Amino acid sequence: MVANAPPKLRVIARESQWSLTEYVCSAGPHDRTFEERHDRVLIALVTSGTFRYRTDTGEGILYPGAFLLGNAGSCYECGHEHSHGDRCLALHLDPELVGEIASSSAASNHSHFRTAILPAVPDLASITASIQQSSKSLTKLALEEAVLTAAETVVRIVATNHIPPRKPKPAATRRMATVFNYIDARLGSDLSLAELSAQVAMSKYHFIRTFKHTSGITPHQYILSRRIGTAATALRATKKTVASIALDYGFGDLSTFNHYFRRVMGTTPTAYRLRYTSINDLKQRFSIDR
Repeated sequence: MVANAPPKLRVIARESQWSLTEYVCSAGPHDRTFEERHDRVLIALVTSGTFRYRTDTGEGILYPGAFLLGNAGSCYECGHEHSHGDRCLALHLDPELVGEIASSSAASNHSHFRTAILPAVPDLASITASIQQSSKSLTKLALEEAVLTAAETVVRIVATNHIPPRKPKPAATRRMATVFNYIDARLGSDLSLAELSAQVAMSKYHFIRTFKHTSGITPHQYILSRRIGTAATALRATKKTVASIALDYGFGDLSTFNHYFRRVMGTTPTAYRLRYTSINDLKQRFSIDR
């Protein structure tokens, strides 16, 4: 991706038709960029940091919760002109597998992405949490199910909600990178439009327009998606009460958290936790029996 600071790679899993790899990049504004090529189809979830991505289907800024999309054989370029470092979970798939998924889930024979970035819309919070969980200890079956479900969801959404790519202005990219970092460091705070727009010295109206133009979603959609996604991860990974997690991630009361969580994830926080607690219990029992 960059000549002076190559990313660190950690292969999480590798099967015949796909692989899941963690990329940790430490590049910054002074690192030179150059063009590379996607060997396979790529669906990559950004888990931290911001960076610019350009390929033949478009250009934009990537930020936590967004998905980078790449077609096999396509050239691409990533840059950190306005930020330092990022972390991604990258799912590489064979084109034949993507074609099979597209024909089954999206009723389309097109396995070629027509856009470069999938915004971090709240509807993707569930699959985002699943991908992040996949980077941890899972049984082989659970991991492969999570990976294929994630690929199916992304392919279907891209096929049915195609938005022509728009190239953001350099100044907007620089400013919004600051805002993404500011929001992620304060997910539990009661963020206001006045506070966010002040970070980039814009009027509220101009800030909303610029944020949406740059990221593809509104500030509220981004914050809601990140809060629900991180809360889902906490429900899986900690023993904190649901009420405590709700407060940790900026929901004023439990009923509001329950409402948004159920709307996005399709189930209540308690039921979601119980589902994965049961899975973990089975995993532990299976390990003991062996």
